[in-house]
Amino acid sequence: MDASSVGMSAKPASRTMPPAAVDTAIFAGGCFWCMEPPYDKLDGVLSTTSGYTSGSVVNPTYEQVSAGGTGHTEAMQVVFDPSRVTYDRLLHVFWRNIDPFARNQQFCDRGSQYRSGIYPRTALQTTAAETSLRALAARFSQPIATEIVAATRFYSAEEYHQDYYMKNPVRYKFYRASCGRDKRLEEIWGDEAGK
Repeated sequence: MDASSVGMSAKPASRTMPPAAVDTAIFAGGCFWCMEPPYDKLDGVLSTTSGYTSGSVVNPTYEQVSAGGTGHTEAMQVVFDPSRVTYDRLLHVFWRNIDPFARNQQFCDRGSQYRSGIYPRTALQTTAAETSLRALAARFSQPIATEIVAATRFYSAEEYHQDYYMKNPVRYKFYRASCGRDKRLEEIWGDEAGK
């Protein structure tokens, strides 16, 4: 017997169910090698996976995506415990690790596969992403180029891309420095860069 048949109103399921033990977020901030470290160090982030999203080819390879013909962007999937780190905190970290004004590029990497984006999986994530973008737009005079598009299928990148900064620390540091990432982040964010 449901509650409405006895004159009681049923509570929405989302208010009576316990919070999810884990949640997932998807962000694109240029080279996915550089987006793993800031999330890996956050308490409450359970895993990060480099990959591809928002494109039209099934199971794309790095070679296909980097050639620019699949519509995908290099992205980061973050699995997190929402009781320990909020989606708003993940958004904060995202913005401070990208150049939000760059269109179809991030730092030295150019092409639509390096566009920045937030790919919400739920209505709550969409609202939070849009709110964060409006706050950023109010802070800066330049237009924000970062897209907010509903999440589509996320494809994990090849194994050699996962945790690249840990597997290849010297190459990673050289790439990051030669790409001008940290210098540009500091120009935009000052002391907030990377945090």
